Amino acid sequence: MDSTAFWSHWAWPLITGIIGAIFTILLVKQYLDRRKLHQLAWSIGFLVYTIAAFMEAYSEYANSWDPNIYRIYIVFAASLVGFLGLGVLYLIFRKKIYGHIFFMFVLIVMAIFFYGTFTTELVEENLVAGITVGGTALGESQTFPRICSLFLNIPGTIFLLGGAIYSIVLFARKKQYSYRMWANVLIALGTLIIAAAGSMARAGQSVGLYPAEMLGAAFLLWGFLKAGTLKNGVEAVKKEKMDEDVKNFKKQK
Repeated sequence: MDSTAFWSHWAWPLITGIIGAIFTILLVKQYLDRRKLHQLAWSIGFLVYTIAAFMEAYSEYANSWDPNIYRIYIVFAASLVGFLGLGVLYLIFRKKIYGHIFFMFVLIVMAIFFYGTFTTELVEENLVAGITVGGTALGESQTFPRICSLFLNIPGTIFLLGGAIYSIVLFARKKQYSYRMWANVLIALGTLIIAAAGSMARAGQSVGLYPAEMLGAAFLLWGFLKAGTLKNGVEAVKKEKMDEDVKNFKKQK
């Protein structure tokens, strides 16, 4: 197996799909328990990303890309960061109107993107398994409809990274919430990896896209699981309060 075949092997996107499926199930469960819009946005984002990953795995395993599968795949693969950024808007801002506006924007861009992928003639010589197709079958990176991915990835990355950095700064000074700071560090890393891999693929360097997607998804899941250990934070707060009560009691004596 040469290096190109190794980096384009179907096992990479299969693992990404498995990670994404686990993440999606956890997010849906969390949404059903709490009914928060940011959880719904993240659930949708990881659902479409998981479907895209399994499409990659299937096509590489079958050694053939079906044109219609590819047309759906490329839109779904580009949508994750947009939905993650949407979730951050719903999470951080009390006024949900900001999230609603961006949600409509994401839907419009996806609709235009789908229209473009189904009306544009694909570059057949690039639509082959074993070379990590990415968006190359749609033509040059700055042409329609491929350029639509920028309108999902750029604002989504800004919102997601901005939210992660804001949370890191917010929790850095609170020892009892340090686990949430590190959770956001992991989420920021995952976002950067996926965004960087997508940017390199747009520039024509698609080799390594599949492993990068897997690594980015793993960091995001790790960050989510770490942030979800709310019990640790609650126990830390309780312990701090108990210590403070003991000190006050001793002073009174």
